[in-house]
Amino acid sequence: MPLPGTQGRLVRMRLVVATAAVILALDQASKFLVVHMLDLGARQRIDVLPPWLNLRMAWNSGINFGLFSNSADLMRWALVVLALAIVVWVWTWVARESHNRLVMLSAGVLIGGAIGNVLDRVFYGAVADFLNMSVPGIDNPYSFNIADIAIFAGAVGLVIFTARAKTP
Repeated sequence: MPLPGTQGRLVRMRLVVATAAVILALDQASKFLVVHMLDLGARQRIDVLPPWLNLRMAWNSGINFGLFSNSADLMRWALVVLALAIVVWVWTWVARESHNRLVMLSAGVLIGGAIGNVLDRVFYGAVADFLNMSVPGIDNPYSFNIADIAIFAGAVGLVIFTARAKTP
């Protein structure tokens, strides 16, 4: 049950900010560890628990699975603007209306992940993807990162928990 009034709104928005900050910190720390400390950029691959968990360096200049990949700076900055527009829209939407904690947590998870990938595009020119998971007999060619997981989980959470809150 959401808290009423301005005080409740401030508490809910602090939850969004705190959640986004934790996700952003986890994402950026993992990228720093893998890209710089483990030097995955030079090594390109590290088998952790093959085939279940591997580190495979992939610089994604597009969106999911490399869609709209383009080396043009215009695409890079267009994706930065798009991600920031989504962050502002989600922030505005959760700030305007009264939502339960699960919706606010989901919004924070999505916002933190989106900002994590924005920072990659700004500082690296592309998103650092490195997590690769497969199963025996099936080789997954795609890599992802914590921000990608957060964006997906946050979006799914917003859909599920917003719909659940509106059911009688």
